[in-house]
Amino acid sequence: MTQSEHSSKQYDIDLETLRSRVLEMGGLVESQILAAIDGLMAGDLSALEAVVEEDHRVNAFEVNIDTDCSHLIARRQPAAGDLRMVLAIIKIVTDLERIGDEAAKIARMGKQSHSGARMPNMPIAAIKHVGDIAIGMLRKALDALARLDPAAAAAIVREDAAIDEEFRSIVRQLITFMMEDPRTISTAIEILWVAKAIERIGDHSKNMAEQVIYIVKGTDVRHTSVEALEREALS
Repeated sequence: MTQSEHSSKQYDIDLETLRSRVLEMGGLVESQILAAIDGLMAGDLSALEAVVEEDHRVNAFEVNIDTDCSHLIARRQPAAGDLRMVLAIIKIVTDLERIGDEAAKIARMGKQSHSGARMPNMPIAAIKHVGDIAIGMLRKALDALARLDPAAAAAIVREDAAIDEEFRSIVRQLITFMMEDPRTISTAIEILWVAKAIERIGDHSKNMAEQVIYIVKGTDVRHTSVEALEREALS
């Protein structure tokens, strides 16, 4: 094997290791969201506290992967598709870190609500439903990244509309609760923050899907219509 072939093989290994680290970070973030929502549903204060305390692990992943990206750019000077991969990963880990922040926010709001025993009659089932949609979107975005599948990524972007509609429905329910009984205002606001955090998780998952399309197709599809994005992904 020549020195050039050896270097090229190591370069491919470096890129694949980088992508694997992102998927590992994504798995951690997914488990954080699941734990936060399950803890909210069950009123498990210790589980919610664990989510808050573990957020530092997500932050460490972001810092380490960003550092690895910087070193790879400096050493290898990637071009074309390889450069797109590295640039997209930098953006994806930022979205994953922010999803981790939203999971911690859900956990903190859950602790506040349950510690005051103020959860009755709130639309918790709706929160669980929209949470399942958001977790599904994140899982699909990670799978699209693993398989570099632009068609799957485009489907995730369209799915974001479902979360937005669910969020609006929850807001309407909470407004009704607050109007009927002003004593529920404090708890309703906490639940609203939880719903908003879940809606933001959907947004970040959509961003990740857009980056998958960028990696494969070389086109920046951010801020374009869903129809235009789908045309690009499927072309």
